[in-house]
Amino acid sequence: MDFALLLVLAVALSGVIYLLDVVWLRPKRRERVAHADANTVEGLDPATRDKLLKEPWPVDYSRSFFPVLLVVLIVRSFIVEPFQIPSGSMRPTLEVGDFILVNKFAYGLRLPVVNTRFLEVDDPERGDVMVFRFPEDPSVNFIKRVVGLPGDQLRYEDKQLYINGEPVPKELMEESASQQPLFEEHLGEVEHYIYNNPRDPGPQMRQVEVPEGHYFTMGDNRDHSNDSRYWGFVPEENIVGRAFAVWMHWDGGLPSFTDVRRIE
Repeated sequence: MDFALLLVLAVALSGVIYLLDVVWLRPKRRERVAHADANTVEGLDPATRDKLLKEPWPVDYSRSFFPVLLVVLIVRSFIVEPFQIPSGSMRPTLEVGDFILVNKFAYGLRLPVVNTRFLEVDDPERGDVMVFRFPEDPSVNFIKRVVGLPGDQLRYEDKQLYINGEPVPKELMEESASQQPLFEEHLGEVEHYIYNNPRDPGPQMRQVEVPEGHYFTMGDNRDHSNDSRYWGFVPEENIVGRAFAVWMHWDGGLPSFTDVRRIE
């Protein structure tokens, strides 16, 4: 189910009904009241007048819901949109059950449903945590970290990411028998944590060049992430926005607001 499409249709339908009432139906009701009033000696009683002026239920609902739906559409399409993390591909940065906020204007304003950018603001930068439409199924939203920009040469082998021939620095922070090794990775100016287990064979990737208008993404849970290493590049037109904060965590129990934080 495409919620954006349903929301656009709801706004359009309620808006058309509301406008139709303003320009045609409401004046007709007032004309009927004025005509009936003129044909009575003492004028219409209040109950009859209210009955003749009463809005049909579609108009009543449209008048009530149109402004609310319009505000939701504007905020969700052009300002900020909430998402829930469904998988562990971005651990340890994001956990399953995290509710995140996505900045919808960071990479330019886009029309809802068609996702066409009509106002350029900025482009994704290396290290951004980005939400995008999965290239193989645009009805599904993915969230990954941007590691490759247009024109970059990328390679991934023996658990090491190389960008333009240079290894991306990472430092071992924590290692235990029961958990995956935790590293701090320095991706340009962005420092963030990743899981990367040297004992897990994982994927190898020969050198590729990121085409113009595309981006290469990877999950922070490097050994358990369905990302660009498997299905290729993210086209610019598939971008949804930049994730910037976790505002709630809910994994089936009571919602938790104790881990509200910025996403780095």
